Amino acid sequence: MDMRRSFQGKLGDNGSLHCLLICDKRYEMMTLFEDTELFASGVRGRTVFDLPDCDLLLLDNFISKEESDFYYTTLLKQTQWHEYEMPMYNKVVTAPRMVSWYGDTDRTELNPQQKWSKELLTMRQRVENETALKFNSVLLNLYRNGNDGVGWHSDKTISTNKDLNIASVTFGETRLFRLRHKFMKHIAQIEIPLHHGSLLLMAGSTNSYWEHQVPKTSRNVLPRINLTFRQTK
Repeated sequence: MDMRRSFQGKLGDNGSLHCLLICDKRYEMMTLFEDTELFASGVRGRTVFDLPDCDLLLLDNFISKEESDFYYTTLLKQTQWHEYEMPMYNKVVTAPRMVSWYGDTDRTELNPQQKWSKELLTMRQRVENETALKFNSVLLNLYRNGNDGVGWHSDKTISTNKDLNIASVTFGETRLFRLRHKFMKHIAQIEIPLHHGSLLLMAGSTNSYWEHQVPKTSRNVLPRINLTFRQTK
């Protein structure tokens, strides 16, 4: 059975954004956020983390508040969001988030190849200018509320080079991003709040030695959009 769902948005009379979730011809209207003014930008500036086997950089306010509001609203409304299935232990489950894939390489388990929008092309150029790296694909994640998240993992995307460099841009609700070393269990977990307009670069051997997660939360949180730029074959 095809478990894929489509996700479309429209603005309500009061200026809030409502989204229509379409599944098996049943329609459910849900309010996704009240006002982008509720989204907080970070204040840490530029942070380079001094950790073993890790090349990790955080840039708060990489994108200004005004621009971040624009990208959040535009991407939420215009992206072809859908759910996808993934293996977990001895069964297949629906991932607790929505995704969309753009790139020069196709990943049919996420969705067929799509043409880059001008907003995504602009954002890719800004990320490349900041990191001095080239990226040929991007996975967009939509965490709709606190019930959406991603468990502990290391990314398994086949990279064009030895190291899997991932540049992550956040728009919307602040969510915690946690990292733990795969082998040095005595090292405490790292917890980084990813704010509206922030950029997190995981480069070098980070993905080989560290796992990361975005935990679910019982708090009443607004949606978060995450753009993970990648170098894929």
